[in-house]
Amino acid sequence: MRVHIGSDHAAYELKEHLVRHLEEQGHEVVDHGPPALDPQDDYPPYVLRTAQAVVADRGSLGVVLGGSGNGEAIAANKVQGVRAALAWNEDTASLGRQHNDANVVSIGARQHTHDEAARFVEVFLETPFSGDARHQRRIDQMSEYEKTGELPPLPGGAEG
Repeated sequence: MRVHIGSDHAAYELKEHLVRHLEEQGHEVVDHGPPALDPQDDYPPYVLRTAQAVVADRGSLGVVLGGSGNGEAIAANKVQGVRAALAWNEDTASLGRQHNDANVVSIGARQHTHDEAARFVEVFLETPFSGDARHQRRIDQMSEYEKTGELPPLPGGAEG
């Protein structure tokens, strides 16, 4: 599988570790940076490029990394067509794929060991979307809102 990856300075070492790890697992890794450790860099340039690449490269998945992973998930989710899930354990990595058909996983490098983060990424990449109708319906509602800005109707026809 092709995996796009990007980070900031806080996760630079983890990114380098994951690139090697994923390549050893047989994945084709596209590293969107940073190319070197710069303690003053910002994550949006790298994360947004990673997220755009995932959308453009159908069938690929993405990994974005930062100190907590929160800002990176927020940034990735600004790209139309991205569903980035913040993973902090194997369950959240799996559920992001199973229930939300997430195409990007975000992980906080300051929150986990390299081995833990690698396992979260492995679980994310190995887990398929369930295809369950209720999960697809929810994804469709978010996608429609993303395109039109119109809120989905409330259950039972309630106004709000």
